[in-house]
Amino acid sequence: MKYQTTIADRIELDGIGVHSGNPVSITITPADPDTGIVFQRSDLDELTDLPATVDYVGATDLCTVLGNPAHVCVKTIEHLMAAFSAMEIDNAIVEVDDSELPVMDGSSLHFIEAFDQVGLIKQARKRRYIKVKKPIRVAMGASWAEFTPYDGRRFEVEIDFDAPIIGRQSYKNDLTPSTFRDELSGARTFGFMKDVEGLWAAGYALGSSLDNSVVIGDDNTIVNPEGLRYEDEFVRHKTLDAVGDLALSGLQILGCYRSYRGGHKMNAMAVEALLKDKDAYEIVTADDTPIVQDQAGASVSISAAVLAPERL
Repeated sequence: MKYQTTIADRIELDGIGVHSGNPVSITITPADPDTGIVFQRSDLDELTDLPATVDYVGATDLCTVLGNPAHVCVKTIEHLMAAFSAMEIDNAIVEVDDSELPVMDGSSLHFIEAFDQVGLIKQARKRRYIKVKKPIRVAMGASWAEFTPYDGRRFEVEIDFDAPIIGRQSYKNDLTPSTFRDELSGARTFGFMKDVEGLWAAGYALGSSLDNSVVIGDDNTIVNPEGLRYEDEFVRHKTLDAVGDLALSGLQILGCYRSYRGGHKMNAMAVEALLKDKDAYEIVTADDTPIVQDQAGASVSISAAVLAPERL
C-alpha cells in the first residue's frame, strides 16, 4: 500500500523468553503516522522509548537486542519485527514487561495471526522507502551480505552448515505479505542439542523447548516429534530473521538483499553500511501511480519504478 498503516486495535500476547525462560507479556497498540515501531519496558519505574532502528541495536550475538544489554533493553525482537515489516505495518507501540519478547512458537506465525484478528488501518500519510541506488557489500570471514538495486523487496539467503541434515540451503523470492505468510512466517528458530549445556551456562536458551525450537540431536536427526514444517525450514527461518533485522533500517528497503552464512550481526552490519553511504540510497515516497499486485493478487508495496524522491 502507498499509505502508512497501523493495527486497528490493541493486541495482548503472553509467552516465555526463549533465552531468559521468564514469563512475559506484551501489549501492542496503534500509533500515529511517522511514529515507527517503538518498544517500551512497562515493568520499569521510568518509561524509556526504544525505537526499532539500527542506532539502538545493543547486541546481535544470538538474537537482536535493542538498548543496553546491561541496563534497559528488549531482546529477541526479530520475529515480531519481521511480522511488522512483511505485513507492512509502519507504526505501533510495543509494551513489554520483561527484558525479552515472548518467543511464542519460535516463528512469526502467532504475530501474523494476532494482526489478522484485529485488522489494519490505513493512515493519512504516504509511506516512505529506502531505495537502494548502488551495491553495498559487507563481509566477515567466509560470511557476506550485500544490497543491490531492485524494483521491489527481494531476499536471497543462503546458509551452509556442517550438519548433514542442514547442509547448504538457499531461499530466493520477492517479499510480499502473501509470500511471507505462506513461505516464511511459520519457520521456527533452531539449535543443536550438543550446544545446549554451553548455552545454559552462558545464560541463553533457558526457555528453549520443543514447543518453540527445532532441535537437532547428536545423531543428526530432528528431535521434534512433528518434524519440520518445511523441507528447508532452516534457511527459511534465517530469511525470516533477515526480514526482521532489516526492518531496523526504520523504513522498508526497496532493493535485493543477498547473504551467505549470515546472521543477526551480518544483517545489522549491512544495514549500517547502507545507511552510512549517502550515495547508496535515497528516501522516496509513493506518488499517485496505481499499486502493483503480487502473484496472489494482493496489494503490495509500490515498486521503485513508480516512486519519486521525497521533497523534504
